[in-house]
Amino acid sequence: MVIEVRPGTGFEDVRTILGPKRPDATVCWCLSYRIPSKQNQALRGTERADLVRMLVAQDPPPGVLAYDVGEPVGWAAVHRRADTSFAGNRKIPHVDTLDVWAVWCIRVRPGHRGQGISHALLAGAVDMARSYGAPAVEGYPVDNGGRKVDLTMAYVGTRKLFEDAGFTKAADTESVLNGFPRVLMRLDLRG
Repeated sequence: MVIEVRPGTGFEDVRTILGPKRPDATVCWCLSYRIPSKQNQALRGTERADLVRMLVAQDPPPGVLAYDVGEPVGWAAVHRRADTSFAGNRKIPHVDTLDVWAVWCIRVRPGHRGQGISHALLAGAVDMARSYGAPAVEGYPVDNGGRKVDLTMAYVGTRKLFEDAGFTKAADTESVLNGFPRVLMRLDLRG
C-alpha cells in the first residue's frame, strides 16, 4: 500500500470522506472548528456541502486528502489557527503570538483504519502548512495514555500520534473530550 497525501481541492473526494449518505443530512463536514459557532449551527442540509465546495476551491484549501491507489481514504483538516474557532477558544490557550496553523480533525474511512493512514495524513498536513509559510503547526489531541478512544471522538488524534510526528507538548488545555484531557501539541517549522 502506497498512500499519497495531497491538498484537498477536489470536492467529490472531500465529500467521499466527510459527506453524509443523504445529501440533505446535517452532519459536521469538518466545519465545527473551521467556522464560527453561530454560522456552524445555522447551516442546514446542503448548505454545509455548498460551503465546503467553496472552501475547497480556495487557496489554501481546508485540508489534505489521503489516497490509496487513487481512492480517497482519509482527511486531515489544517488551516491557519487565526481562521478557525480555535482563534477565540478559551479552553485551548495561545502559546505565543506566532501565526500558527492548526490540525484539528483526522479521519480515515472504515475499512482503511489501522494501516498508518493517520500518520501519513498528519505528515501531509504539516507539509501543506509548511508550503504556505507556517512557522509552526499545532494539534489539540486527547492525552489518552494508550487507552482506547471512542471512534466518534478519535478525530482529534492522540498525543502519541502527534509525538510520533515530532510534535511536543506545549501546554495543557481546559478542554476534555470523551473523558480525556486534550493537550496542545506543537511542531516548530522555523529552522
